[in-house]
Amino acid sequence: MAEANAGKALTVQVEGTSYFRIPIRTRVVMPGDDLDAFITEYASGVVEAGDLFFVTEKIVAITQGRSYRLDEITPRRLALFLSKYVTRTPHGIGLGMPETMEMALRECGTPRILFAAAVSAVTKAFGRKGDFYRIAGDKARAIDGPTDGTIPPYNKAVVLGPDRPREVARHLKALIGGQAEVAVVDINDLGGNILGSTVDRTTEKRLVAILKDNPLGQGHESTPLGVVRPAPTA
Repeated sequence: MAEANAGKALTVQVEGTSYFRIPIRTRVVMPGDDLDAFITEYASGVVEAGDLFFVTEKIVAITQGRSYRLDEITPRRLALFLSKYVTRTPHGIGLGMPETMEMALRECGTPRILFAAAVSAVTKAFGRKGDFYRIAGDKARAIDGPTDGTIPPYNKAVVLGPDRPREVARHLKALIGGQAEVAVVDINDLGGNILGSTVDRTTEKRLVAILKDNPLGQGHESTPLGVVRPAPTA
């Protein structure tokens, strides 16, 4: 069985059940790569019947042509203005740079981003956090900007969320022979979301809890795929 990434545990207990979180190490996905070929290359021999196979949203988006070099993006004045008010964290830049905010405006629409920003400005004054992304939605939340720990060439790029992630999950389940359920996930060191899957909402919530500490890591681990598998009881 594969080893856990540095600083991460291989197993976790959720709701009284222990689970393995097995990271799958791969090469760096590049624009133009075929997702099916990539998944087949690295999942074969690892995924077993009864597993839940999870795929990071970033590699799905990259293979869909949804990554953009910073020098390809020209932020409008509104993006420059709004990005100044986004709280940056050590775990990711989010929309806190003009280029990522510009892509949010394009992806979600200017009216929605402006409404999210206005509501967030009011509720943040009362100590409430998170309203911007709750209103802006998953498309805004899934936008990845470059950080110090990002693997090149994506340390100089913006990657959008994947297109049709639920359809992608269904397709990948068929690709690996239907032996495991599949989820397209957006997990970072602050938490996560399931963007699309072949399981029900209850199982999605459990999966978020299982992956809460981001076992795939957020730096140079190069493990964009993983498997959740029930651990045998002692």
